[in-house]
Amino acid sequence: MPYLALITVVWALSFNLIGEFLAGQVDSDFAVLARVLIAGAVFWPLLRPAGMPSQRSVGTMVCGALQFGLTYLLLYRSFAFLSVPEVLLFTIFTPIYITLLDDAFARRFSPRAAQAALIAIAGSAIIRFDGISSHFLTGFLMLQAANLAFALGQIGYKWLLLRYPNPRPARDSFGWFFVGALLVALPSFLIFGNPAKLPSTATQWGVLLYMGLIASALGFFWWNKGASLVDAGTLGAMNNMHIPVGILLHVLIWGQDENLGRLALGGAVIGMAVWWSERRPRIQR
Repeated sequence: MPYLALITVVWALSFNLIGEFLAGQVDSDFAVLARVLIAGAVFWPLLRPAGMPSQRSVGTMVCGALQFGLTYLLLYRSFAFLSVPEVLLFTIFTPIYITLLDDAFARRFSPRAAQAALIAIAGSAIIRFDGISSHFLTGFLMLQAANLAFALGQIGYKWLLLRYPNPRPARDSFGWFFVGALLVALPSFLIFGNPAKLPSTATQWGVLLYMGLIASALGFFWWNKGASLVDAGTLGAMNNMHIPVGILLHVLIWGQDENLGRLALGGAVIGMAVWWSERRPRIQR
């Protein structure tokens, strides 16, 4: 849980930095590719392929392609069709995907995990439901694909560690995660990227460096470590905690006018979802 809580703050700050310094100014394909390359430079030297089950390596690559590469390419593109409030609103379905996928992997149904996901969605809707535009279908479907890819990447990595355990530290194989992300991000930049919209200021490069080193390298490693230590209900609820934290940071840093009453109420409801999930009896795999 501490890993998830810490990275929630890191990613909430990242969302604010993207909106302030990158969105609409830097090519989204390049931004994703830069994050992958910087994060990969941290973990690729740590790769120890010898003795690592091939299923573990290939599975980690698939999780990286889904959870990082495909998710972020779709997320960045959704901003062309949706407002920021709509993007925040439509990410609230991720917990449902997480609980359904985890149950599918385990061939069971967990009512408490599903209840926690629904409670988290309700809390997020309280905070962020400000109405939606009438021409949002393309963006909505694009964002749901991103949510599904992110959920599948998280649950897939969690079950990968369970099915192919290894006594060596996870960092010895996590570089494959960014190999998988690179296999998606590089072709996308080569095909769709706009070289005329590369970073042009020291601030933009600094934000990308933060995104690569902290939000991507440390962020994805610790988030997936935390995901492997909690059940699907808690993981699903924590996936929505970035909404109140992100809005709170936006208020504190940039003075954005927000309904603090709704923020507090919605955050409390999401916190209740985490508490409800944590009361769930642990299932032996």
